[in-house]
Amino acid sequence: MYRHILIASDGSALSERAVAHAVGLARALGARLTAVTATEPRLTGQAEIARMGCTQDEYDKAAADVASRILDTIVGTAVESGFSCSPIHVKDAYPADAILATARDLGCDLIVLASHGRRGLAKLLVGSESEKVATRSELPVLIVH
Repeated sequence: MYRHILIASDGSALSERAVAHAVGLARALGARLTAVTATEPRLTGQAEIARMGCTQDEYDKAAADVASRILDTIVGTAVESGFSCSPIHVKDAYPADAILATARDLGCDLIVLASHGRRGLAKLLVGSESEKVATRSELPVLIVH
C-alpha cells in the first residue's frame, strides 16, 4: 500500500503522537520513513532582528539546533522500534511548502502530520499548516489529532 511515508513535525507533544503513529504504520507496512521539519524564512529587516535580541547568525544557529532536536527525537523513536528513519531539515521555508516539496522530491506516497485543531481567531491569525498540506497535496495525507 504505502512504501515511503513522510512524517512532518514541529516538535510539539501533538507531533510526537503523529510520529508514533507514522512509525507504527511504516513498520506494519514495511515502508520507508523520512522525517521533515522546517525552519521558516529568516527575518529580513535589521529592526526585526534587533527586536529579537540576537544577530542573524545567532538566529540561524538557534533554528538549526531546534530542528536537530526535533529530528533526533523522531529518529530515536524509530530506532527504539527497530526501524530506521531519514531526517531532513528544510531551511528558510514555510512548513506546508517544505512538507509538500519534500514529499514530491523524495517520491513519498503518504504524508503524516499532526493538527493542533485551532479554531476561530487563532486559526485565522496562525493558520493551519496541516490544512494547507491536506488541501494542496496530491498525495494522501493522514492527520493525527
